[in-house]
Amino acid sequence: MNLSNLASRLDNIAPFHVMELAKMAVALEHQGRDIIHMGIGEPDFTAPPMVVEAATAAMQAGKMQYTSATGLPALREAISKHYAQVYGLDIAPSRIVVTAGASAALLLACAALVEKGTEVLMPDPSYPCNRHFVAAFEGSAKMIPSGPAERFQLSDAAVQSHWSEATRGVLLASPSNPTGTSILASELAKIVATVRSHNGFTIVDEIYQGLTYDAAPFSALSLGDDIIVINSFSKYFNMTGWRLGWLVLPETLVPHIEKLAQNLFICASSIAQHAAIACFEPASIAIYEARKAEFKERRNYLVPALIALGFKVPVTPDGAFYVYADCSDLSDDADQLTKEILNEVGVGVVSGLDFGPFTASNYIRLSYATSMDNLREAVRRLAVFFGK
Repeated sequence: MNLSNLASRLDNIAPFHVMELAKMAVALEHQGRDIIHMGIGEPDFTAPPMVVEAATAAMQAGKMQYTSATGLPALREAISKHYAQVYGLDIAPSRIVVTAGASAALLLACAALVEKGTEVLMPDPSYPCNRHFVAAFEGSAKMIPSGPAERFQLSDAAVQSHWSEATRGVLLASPSNPTGTSILASELAKIVATVRSHNGFTIVDEIYQGLTYDAAPFSALSLGDDIIVINSFSKYFNMTGWRLGWLVLPETLVPHIEKLAQNLFICASSIAQHAAIACFEPASIAIYEARKAEFKERRNYLVPALIALGFKVPVTPDGAFYVYADCSDLSDDADQLTKEILNEVGVGVVSGLDFGPFTASNYIRLSYATSMDNLREAVRRLAVFFGK
């Protein structure tokens, strides 16, 4: 094939450095090194027994055919009831579209809303794939530097000052990857009002919303029926490889997303969908809540331990399973620092390089989606590395 025929949009998609560092870690393991993985954002827990049993039962019953593009009615009903029970929200099942992971949800949303030459506002730092979903439809992500004073999130003032004729909407994440911080509900309400005044769209990635530790559960859906919310079974529900997520949409957008989903995906995995219904059983929720408490315990250990090593943690993460730590007192090159830590003491962490230029050189992200024993050993190794 003549590579000159490749689409020019590929020039706007950057490599995923997190995955490259993960490959380095695996290569070291193959050499016999003991590596503690704190790089990739994947729960160390897996689906609980009742979810696995539901998948097995579906396969044994032959329930492996295509579903509708919007998902199994029983699963959409279960998600709707979950919003009522946890958030006190009345979300009609007809507004819920089940997708092949949150990635497919974001892809569908961008396919419906982003046009060539338009821009979408998002914070810098933010999850790298979000800007690449926008780029895939020939739009551009306008990355707005968002530091500790803003909890690494967009502020309403920033949205107002950066909105232009090309802007079509905002893409937010709360809690956020890489920072583990949430947008204050009052600030999000202001952002939504500003976006509405420009007749724009607000997309909120809530895939870590189930892992919020310090406040009552809050969903952007409480701010109006025009909000588009992304969620997933990967994080709180511990089903990463099952590739299952969902969208909550305004009713008027559902048929357009359905048309796209029919053509791009046909449907999400039917087996994963049948299994996911069991996620909402009381016994499953009890397991998830116990695991959430364990994540919080790990956070409460890791943050002060990092500070004692010389890192700065300017905003305590209130959700997800990440600590975004300022390493500027320890190194002026976060990417090089992470490579040295991996090679010298076998701890895999990642720099801010993927998440935007604003924090690329002086922040690292550490995932505490690993056991307390591993976290303690990682801290011990980091103490050796830094001579502490």
